[in-house]
Amino acid sequence: MSIDEDYVYDEASGEWLPASELAARQAVENAVEVRDAVGNLLADGDAVTLIKDLEVKGAGQTLKQGTLIKSIRLTGDAQEIDCKYPGIKGLVLRAEFVRKR
Repeated sequence: MSIDEDYVYDEASGEWLPASELAARQAVENAVEVRDAVGNLLADGDAVTLIKDLEVKGAGQTLKQGTLIKSIRLTGDAQEIDCKYPGIKGLVLRAEFVRKR
């Protein structure tokens, strides 16, 4: 924290806080927890396994149960994860259909 940093009034706590500290608090509060089918917390870069067969709309392909999906990305939605799979562009899976590996 520098001496010349701007202070911002935080209405929730009723305090004057450095702008950087307030931004850090708000980022923690707005973070979305994404959990898999059994309740494990998912994070960017995790590998997941499908727990059931899923028909991929628009690709004319079915991903089978037990398929490993590597390096997922969280989307900010509590139930959607973005991932890559060979032959399928822009694959988004629901977290309820995957289990953390």
